[in-house]
Amino acid sequence: MTARVLIVEDEILTAMELEYVLTEQGYEVVGIAQDAASARELANNHKIDLALVDVNLRDGRTGVGLGAELARDRFAKVIYLTAHPLPPHERPEGVIGLLTKPSDEKTVVRALDYALHRDGDLLSPPPALQVFQ
Repeated sequence: MTARVLIVEDEILTAMELEYVLTEQGYEVVGIAQDAASARELANNHKIDLALVDVNLRDGRTGVGLGAELARDRFAKVIYLTAHPLPPHERPEGVIGLLTKPSDEKTVVRALDYALHRDGDLLSPPPALQVFQ
């Protein structure tokens, strides 16, 4: 079964590049959202398995709460994307971890594979993925 991915990223070129890479790797990208409201709408209209969520979005630093919400309410695997460090109090339960931007294509794909298969397999996270749990 193809994993369905929601990209939440306000830098459209970054989002489009992620969409291209993930589609080439066989993932189904259900949409790109540039703010929390658009992400919620896409999540309400599509089943998502995983979300890549930028911490700082068009509507402010709303990615942290959105990621926690998607993990809790949609049972999605969530990985934050950010160019800035994330303090421990902003690492909610249910969110897998954080990739620092920019990340190369191979790292992003390995992080998604880890997120989707870490429960059943003995996969190691890629070194660039800061695992929260």
